[in-house]
Formats: sequence, structure tokens, C-alpha cells
Amino acid sequence: MICIKYLEEYLHYLKYERNYSDDTLSSYEKDILEYLEFIDDNDYHILKVRYNDIKKFLKILNDKKNKATTLARKLSSLRGFYKFLMRNNYTSTNPFTLIKTPKKEKKLPRFFYYNELEELLSIPDITTPLGQRDKAILEVLYASGMRVSELVNVKISDINDEEIKVLGKGAKERITRIGEYAKEALDLYLKDGYQSLNSQNSNYLFLNKNGGKLTTRGIRYILDRIINKTSISKKISPHMLRHSFATHLLNEGCDILSVQELLGHESLSTTAIYTHVTTDRLKEVYYKTHPRAKIK
Repeated sequence: MICIKYLEEYLHYLKYERNYSDDTLSSYEKDILEYLEFIDDNDYHILKVRYNDIKKFLKILNDKKNKATTLARKLSSLRGFYKFLMRNNYTSTNPFTLIKTPKKEKKLPRFFYYNELEELLSIPDITTPLGQRDKAILEVLYASGMRVSELVNVKISDINDEEIKVLGKGAKERITRIGEYAKEALDLYLKDGYQSLNSQNSNYLFLNKNGGKLTTRGIRYILDRIINKTSISKKISPHMLRHSFATHLLNEGCDILSVQELLGHESLSTTAIYTHVTTDRLKEVYYKTHPRAKIK
């Protein structure tokens, strides 16, 4: 089917020219395949779809009770797909530019408090290769604020003392920094655990127990396993370490432009969401600690 040919070309472009992660590619593929099934079921031509046809597709999505965030993601996937088709002269129109994105529910990023981080970091057994690896993963993620998708692609050659070169979204390269705690954990892993795990002579920094490159899913599994050994009961994700990095920097007085650069955000508005977290935290601290904040 010619539609699948377009999809395969688009996914190839996202993977090799835009450096999108496997998880992101999987989401795009799923979203677009759902749309292509709709096209096929209704005998529409993918390059001649009209506004009213798209409205029928949106009704199907709404009938499935998709959340606003899910709808927004699907529309973003399809806008990007048609933008690619236009750029390659397959079509001259992008019908999805006529569709308004539903307003997303604003959710503040979830993060670890200092005491939770201390407990988390105390769990890995650094007398074992896997424990040294897990400790280094946690310390580097929190110290650098890098994305998990960036971490799994770090190679040994990307490390220069307390600096790590990463390839971010859109294939943009930046330098992240780590402090003494992360450097100490990383040095131990490289001198000991890494040598034991690297049975395949890999160039990647973080390896699985078989010596292959760790995946983002593998890191999620590692964090889940560590969390189960703590008293932390909140729902967690590896991305919370990145959120914690940004939130704690702002709590300690770091300016937002520096945090933006450290996170590798293109837009300051993306970073600004963390100021809401710190404002709420300051409000909480104020009412808990100021002697005349509340009437007893």
C-alpha cells in the first residue's frame, strides 16, 4: 500500500535525520497507522483528504474517549507527517493545520524531594558490577538533567572528566556537566563494573547484564526495581530525575536561562513550567514555617 511507503519514509527521516528515540518513533507510527486505517476504511486518498474528512476522523477519536493530551499528540504526529509529505512534494496541502489542538490539562512535573533522592541513591549495592552501574545511572541522570533517551546513547568517548557530550532532540549536540558525587560513582563503575559487564567490547557507557547497550525500557525496569526497595510510594518514572534536577536548581537560586541551557530546551516556555513547581514549594514552606502565616 502506497500509504505505508510514505509512513516508512517519514519514520526513516525522523530516526536518521532528526534523531528521534525509539519510543517516540513507536508513538508516531501507532498514531499514523490508526489514521491510515481510517483512510483505507473510507476509501479516501491520503493526498486528497479534505477538512470534513478529518472531522470524521476526530469524531472517531473523541468517541474512543481519548484524553486531550492524547488527541494533541495524535494531531501533532499527523501535522508533522503531512508537513513531511509537503516538503517532499507528495502533496501541496496539510489538512491538519486547519484543526485546532485541544487544550491540554496543565500538569506540573513530578519530582523527588531531597530525602527521597538520598534514599533512592543509597539502594544500589556498589560492591557488585550491576550495583555500580545502577548507582552511576542514578547519579548521572540527577547530576546532568539529561533525558534517558540521551543517556542510553552516551559512549565512552563522549566523557571528558566532569563533562559528557550528548545528542539531544533534533540531533542537537550539547555538553552536560556532572558534579563530584556523580563523577565518583561513574569512576567506580568504569574502573570495575564496566570492565566486568563489557563482554562484547561495546563503546556504549551503560550496558545490560549481557554486555549489550541498555535501552530506555531497561532503565525504567532498573528504577522500578530500586524504588520497590525504598519507602517511596509515589508513582515514578526515570524522567522524574530530570524534573528533580531542574526543580532543585531553581529552588537553590539558579536562574531560569541557565536551567534552560542545561536541559537543552529550545523554548524558555518549556523550562518555565518548573517555576510553577518552585512557587508552589515556596508557598508550602512559607505556610508551614512562618510563625505568623496562619492563625493557630
